[in-house]
This record gives sequence, structure tokens and C-alpha cells, in this order.
Amino acid sequence: MTGGEENSDGGKTDFHVLVVDDSTVVRMVHRMLITSLGLKVQEAKNGKEVVDLHINGAYFDLIFMDMEMPIMNGPTATRELRAMGVKSNIIGVTSCTFESAHKDFIEAGLNHCVSKPLTIAMISSFLPDSNNK
Repeated sequence: MTGGEENSDGGKTDFHVLVVDDSTVVRMVHRMLITSLGLKVQEAKNGKEVVDLHINGAYFDLIFMDMEMPIMNGPTATRELRAMGVKSNIIGVTSCTFESAHKDFIEAGLNHCVSKPLTIAMISSFLPDSNNK
């Protein structure tokens, strides 16, 4: 994905977001919220897809990573991404309310962990100031 393109939207579409969740409904809702902010969104169904995307050269400014997924869960995918040198802002998204689970997920290399569902305000809080207006 290329960067540095001039856009009439103030550069918002140069900000790429990845939504990772095994639930089709959750991915659809999160996609709608993120695109309503004028951002580009890509989706993945599990952690392995995320790792494969990065192995193949994909780059995302922000990744919303579900914790519990089949094939490869969020903590494992986050550890692998960090071991690969991925510097993206990775936000764990979970329906689990146990603080110990959040702590373990954060220790895997997250920048932050939040509870589902995402909201516009929550998403906006992770965007650069120029996208926050």
C-alpha cells in the first residue's frame, strides 16, 4: 500500500485500518464505524491471516485485534507481528471482562486493550489528531 498521496479528504484515506475478528457481524459493524470516519479498512478472520498479510508486505497504521479466534488467537498473532518488527498500533478488542486476560493480551505486545463493542469515540481516540476532527 502506498502512502504520501494527496487527497481532498485531508489525508484520511492514507490511514489504513485492519479489523481482525472471527465474527462476520462484528467485522461488518466495525467496518461501518471505521469507514464512517473516512478511513480505509481491510478485514481478516483470524490471526494467521494477519500474519500472512504482513509477510506479504501489507502495512496498517492501526489494527483492531480480537482476542479469541480460531486457527491463531489475538495474543499469538500479536506476539508474531511484534517479533516480525511490525510497529503498527495494535488494539486488542475483547468481550472478556477478566482483567487478567486483558493483562496477558497487553503483554503479548498490544498498545491498548478495550472491551467490545467498539464505538466511534473509541476508534477516534486511536487516530492521529488530523483524523480526529
